[in-house]
Formats: sequence, structure tokens, C-alpha cells
Amino acid sequence: MDVQPLPIDGAKKVVPDAFRDDRGYFKEIFRSSVYARIGVPGPFVQDNVSVSRARVLRGLHGDMRMAKLVQVLRGKAFDVIADVRAGSPSYGRWTAVTLEAAGHAQIYIPAGCLHGFLALEDDTLLLYKQTAEYDPAHEIGIAWNDPDLAIEWPLAGSEPLLSAKDRANPTLRERGLL
Repeated sequence: MDVQPLPIDGAKKVVPDAFRDDRGYFKEIFRSSVYARIGVPGPFVQDNVSVSRARVLRGLHGDMRMAKLVQVLRGKAFDVIADVRAGSPSYGRWTAVTLEAAGHAQIYIPAGCLHGFLALEDDTLLLYKQTAEYDPAHEIGIAWNDPDLAIEWPLAGSEPLLSAKDRANPTLRERGLL
């Protein structure tokens, strides 16, 4: 397993070993004892799957109680973490990792950080584990195009496909987080 720290405090890129042969491959995508040793604490209490067509942008979403472990099982996504934790050394910064099924990489998003992704291919299948159950009363939504974050989404001049909810998200300043 390869573990690399990301520029957001506590965030990590994790690449589990994949064992290949002429039949395909096998990989273990989570074992609590191994992930605890590499600094990915649990317990994870909810798993979610999202399927998106190309140019679908989901986010930015967060919950101060909830960490996530995210991976792409099919397709490719530009996956973003934005730090909105008051007092964090990386507060107000973002980082991104392109995740694709063939690369096997996962990202760990610490509690209190925002998460969003742009599907780069049709039928992109994203799996993510959460350390808290979803509760809309705790969810934080921030505009995907917040000028203070200035995320460089790979849209090549086209507009993303957004839900009505994500289209209405306020900026960090409007939410009082900056």
C-alpha cells in the first residue's frame, strides 16, 4: 500500500495493492486495522455510491463531524478537498486528485473538510465511506465556483451539470466561514 500526504492537513492519498493475474485483479479496499495504522481513523458507519455522467459536478459538501474515504470504481473523476476547519494550517486551501478505476487510488478527507468532484467520463462510479451518518442538519454546502477558493476545475470552458441544490449553495463568505 502506498500512502501519500496531501497539501490539506490530515488528508491522504492511499493506493491499495492490486494483485493481478490473467483473470484480472484482486484488491482489498478497506480493513480497519490497516487504515488506522496509516492515520485513517474510523469507525466508518455509512457507505454511499454515486453514478455520474461526464461533466456532472457534485459539491462542495461537508459536515464538521464526518470524514470520508473516497474511490472511483468505474470511470474517472477530478476529486477536490477544501479545508474550512477554523484553526487548521491549511484553512481556506484546496487540493485535487484525479481518481480513476484503473489507478486504484483512494483519498481520505478529514472531518470538517469539504468534498466535491467532477465526473470526467460517462458512467463514473464513486464509492465513499463516511464516519458519520448523513444528517441534512449538519451538512455544509459551498458554491463549487467560490471565488475565494478559486478551484481550477478541468471544464475546458464548458459549464458543469449541477443539481438545483448545488447551484444554490452560498460562498464561504456568504456562509460566514471566511
